[in-house]
Amino acid sequence: MKAIILAGGSGTRLWPLSRKNYPKQFLKLNGSKSLLQQTVERLTGVLLPDDIIIMTNNEYKFHVKSELSSLPITCPSPITHMILEPGSRNTAPAIALGVKYCLEKLGCMEEEVLFISPCDHIIKPAEKFWKYVKQAEEMAEEGYIVTFGIKPTRPEKGYGYMKVSSQQSAVSGQDFLKVEKFTEKPDTETAQKYLEEGNYYWNSGIFAFKIGLIVQEFMKYAPEIGKFLDLSFEEFRKKFTEMPNISIDYAILERSDRVVTLPVEIYWNDIGSWDALFEILGKDENGNIRTGDIITMETKESMIIGDKRLIATIGLQDCLVVETSDALLVAKRGHAQKVKDIVERLKLEDRKEVSEHVTTYRPWGSYTVLEEGERYKIKRVVVNPGERLSLQKHYHRSEHWVVVKGTAKVTIGDQEIFTHENESAYVPKSTLHRLENPGKVPLEIIEVQNGEYVGEDDIVRIEDYYGRMEE
Repeated sequence: MKAIILAGGSGTRLWPLSRKNYPKQFLKLNGSKSLLQQTVERLTGVLLPDDIIIMTNNEYKFHVKSELSSLPITCPSPITHMILEPGSRNTAPAIALGVKYCLEKLGCMEEEVLFISPCDHIIKPAEKFWKYVKQAEEMAEEGYIVTFGIKPTRPEKGYGYMKVSSQQSAVSGQDFLKVEKFTEKPDTETAQKYLEEGNYYWNSGIFAFKIGLIVQEFMKYAPEIGKFLDLSFEEFRKKFTEMPNISIDYAILERSDRVVTLPVEIYWNDIGSWDALFEILGKDENGNIRTGDIITMETKESMIIGDKRLIATIGLQDCLVVETSDALLVAKRGHAQKVKDIVERLKLEDRKEVSEHVTTYRPWGSYTVLEEGERYKIKRVVVNPGERLSLQKHYHRSEHWVVVKGTAKVTIGDQEIFTHENESAYVPKSTLHRLENPGKVPLEIIEVQNGEYVGEDDIVRIEDYYGRMEE
């Protein structure tokens, strides 16, 4: 069995923490590891790393590599399989591309089972999850598309639902239910009705199938995608954006007569909203979640997440407060699904806060904008040990670097120097330059930009270690 982790999504329902350039799969929301790292660890409990494929895109590939490199994996081999989607086309085209990769690059047979997992869910305990994965594999081998069904505990309108038949069947002693209908995110009244009827399950987005079966179903129900499976993998990638933007649910699962659900009795949360996150985090004696420098008075059943500033609340109940360096969200609990409407409004207004954090991550490290005004920008730049920025120049700005921590190897024109703590270097306009960290500790500098234009797109790359020349 192979597993595909879908890690290319850019959901913003946890804005302002999650943004397009740094979505929730990279956030550490319930511990010291990101949701992607937790997903990888969970699957390596039942599969070898070499049987796991990460599906992401060019924008996130260095985030993914960084996450994987900092994750201790005790199995014999690291995760080496990564597929980069050329564009955003939802889960059906992504899974089809993954299927083609397995057939052509990994030499999988049509009888091989593929296990599909989102990258940003919380599932526990892992031991029970492993048992269900093995059961799903056995059922998929019998010719079913197996979904993981979660028994609803409340009338949740943010989840998809599956209506199942009342008659149970069994494979290898494991009971399963035939899926009769899918419903995507019903209103509260309908969700309450489903909860009372009892024959509905939440659609977890986790499923398994044989490669030959899913190819057959693509050809039958989504030929506009299935026809690309006749191409080579490289040709498929080149034509990826020509496929329709459609989920696997709409393309296949809602049409196929081979879909069943495996009822799983585990804790599952897709953290699809702040309300969902409120469920899982530890609370104080007043039912509050407090992260950061927080003082509360007469505040109950609220979630207050701070960044660097002191946050004080008085008399709040059932509220949500999330603060970052450049944005503050205040909402009533129960209204968190409307965060997506705020994000859409920000998009319409072309606000950078919808996609960018004050801190931006790069393959070499990160930079944080400390101050910005007309003709200047001040950043804190962190370069990881052994990493380097591209050899580049700027036509509209000069740069002044002051080393705060570590040692910098600086290239300016034909000159190459080492700059240490409390020393500086000056880069004139239109001059080739590069910053490197030759040391064993992170290099931290303060960068002052000055010029008629200080936008991030005033970069002419001449040489790049990370293959970004096309950007």
